[in-house]
Amino acid sequence: MAENAKATCSVCGASFTPEFAYQRALINGETRFYCSEVCAERYKIDRRRARGTRRIAVLNQKGGTGKTTTSVNLAAGLATRGFNVLLIDMDAQGNVGISLGIVGDRGVYHLLMEGLPVEECSVPIRANLDIITSNEMLAAAEVKLANRPTGRELALKEALIGRGGEKGYDYVILDCPPALSLVNQNALVYADEVLVPVSCDFLAMVGVKQVLRTIHNMNNFMGKPVSICGVLPTFYDVRTRLSQEVLDNLKEYFKDKTLTPIRVSTRLKEAPSHKQTIFEYAPTSNAASDYLALVDRLVN
Repeated sequence: MAENAKATCSVCGASFTPEFAYQRALINGETRFYCSEVCAERYKIDRRRARGTRRIAVLNQKGGTGKTTTSVNLAAGLATRGFNVLLIDMDAQGNVGISLGIVGDRGVYHLLMEGLPVEECSVPIRANLDIITSNEMLAAAEVKLANRPTGRELALKEALIGRGGEKGYDYVILDCPPALSLVNQNALVYADEVLVPVSCDFLAMVGVKQVLRTIHNMNNFMGKPVSICGVLPTFYDVRTRLSQEVLDNLKEYFKDKTLTPIRVSTRLKEAPSHKQTIFEYAPTSNAASDYLALVDRLVN
């Protein structure tokens, strides 16, 4: 194309003259044009959306690693990027709902045990973001699932894939409890990817190794591959040698699967008490920047 020649935007159809590098891209041998950064980002989202729903379980069998904080802010960050997101609280403690000030009339129990559709169990809480809450009833679901003669690990997959519950969502994020349970087995049978938050403390590698064994066993048992999409260092304190040692160990073991750390943050601890995500409570904080970096890494 000659310089100053007009082009047609591949997204909105507008006629314009490309002036910036981002306005022109070679995709699968074909040149695409974008009249604005909004259209360029919209095209990226549409391409990713065409690949289908991404199913990510946030899991570590060790407690205190920031699983719920990560689940909430990952889901919220994806939503701010324009993706449709369903966040499911798989922990009977119900910390996702508590963190966001949401009490659902129906939740994960009704989805798994009563066969209710996602739209009757979910609560829209932000633009592009729905959640399915949990409470102590999930413990009863665990018992009932255990009494099933077959298919006890398939309840979540049946609800979200078999009954079409995930339709319309670009991402489904599962906040999993710190336990080896039937609930977590259901999460791993449904999910395609696992994100492992790892607190930068002395026992950091213990939880990661447990998760690796669990994934390996589930892959062998169900014949379904589940991959680790990333290992996320949390509570990272740049002032301490221990944090750096943990980060170095993770990088040595997991290579490029080790994600940029989430720095320790008072703001991050305070946000749930205000029923807000970190992007709402402290949008210019280090923690907000760190979680947006996580979002962009997973998206790209």
